[in-house]
Amino acid sequence: MKDVLVLRLSALGDVIHTIPAVAALKETARVRWVVEAPYRELVELVAGVEAIPVRLKQWARSPIASRAAMRDALRQMRGAGTSIDFQGLVKSAMLGLLAGAKDRIGFDKHAIREKPALLFTNHQIPVDTTRHVIDQNLQLVTSNPATQQPSNWESFPQGTGPTNEIVILPGAGKPEKLWPAERWREVAQRTNALIAWGPGERKLAESIGGRLAPPTNLRELAWILRHARLVLGGDTGPLHLAAALGTPVIGLYGPTDVRRNGPYGQLGRCIQEKSMAEISVEAVMTLVERAAAG
Repeated sequence: MKDVLVLRLSALGDVIHTIPAVAALKETARVRWVVEAPYRELVELVAGVEAIPVRLKQWARSPIASRAAMRDALRQMRGAGTSIDFQGLVKSAMLGLLAGAKDRIGFDKHAIREKPALLFTNHQIPVDTTRHVIDQNLQLVTSNPATQQPSNWESFPQGTGPTNEIVILPGAGKPEKLWPAERWREVAQRTNALIAWGPGERKLAESIGGRLAPPTNLRELAWILRHARLVLGGDTGPLHLAAALGTPVIGLYGPTDVRRNGPYGQLGRCIQEKSMAEISVEAVMTLVERAAAG
């Protein structure tokens, strides 16, 4: 069986978007996935493959102190005959070369994010960049999207907590992806939604008012999202996680293209405007009511 090294280091939404391609790879290959340490558990539980955790930013800041950790990670990467770079950056593509992979696969010059990364791959695959990111990742490994396999979400924790909730995810990685807090407040009041939040988002969540979820790690957040009846959010990793878990979602999109970056399989429940400020409460509530009606 072929030994494949997957290179997709971060972030949460992008890691989730890579899982279907990895599921397809698992049918014919032994897969190991190089990923930033905070996402190790997600890769192992959901994708069901061995994770090789790295901390590239930390290692770059303290290379001498990090020598042992870097050597150990590189040792774990060695032995793969093939590497596949789903990230398209120099830092990800070069790992395939350092690991000694003979066949180093990546996106071609029209799809890659950093052109110098082309120097580290020797098989450059054209993909349709107008399609969803998940479809592009599948194209990188197979010409037949039917090979996509379901992920093992049953591995996520069972437990007690809120179920059948409407959940709001107000946070986002960039300010331009945030919907105004006062509009979230009105939606929360009209739906009695639970406000879920992540690192650095507590003040934002509190400013919305209503019911706040407790602090959660990734496993606990996944449990809440999986058992929700509807999840609302902007272009953020947890929204993609909810969609991947099979939960109905409503996505609010301003500066990013929903056709490329929206929740896979649920683009019809998304709102796209030129900016987040142009999305009205009534437009969101219309989709909430439509989702409630089934």
